[in-house]
Amino acid sequence: MNTPYDFDALAGDDIVYVRAVEVSDLPKDVQLQAQGLEQLFAVHDASGERLALVKDRKLAFMLARQNDLAPVNVH
Repeated sequence: MNTPYDFDALAGDDIVYVRAVEVSDLPKDVQLQAQGLEQLFAVHDASGERLALVKDRKLAFMLARQNDLAPVNVH
């Protein structure tokens, strides 16, 4: 479930959006990798492209900040 993403390609677009995603709404191959979790957290760029899926909100924010991005929570 950990797929490398070139966060450097986002230069200039420093805001990313973090939102909860139901595992049941994801493709079957991703569901199988979710290891029994019902919810994951997605990090999206301004255009809506999903950059990452992680197991919890705290990790999503940490990932964004480690890549010099400003995470914003989306409900």
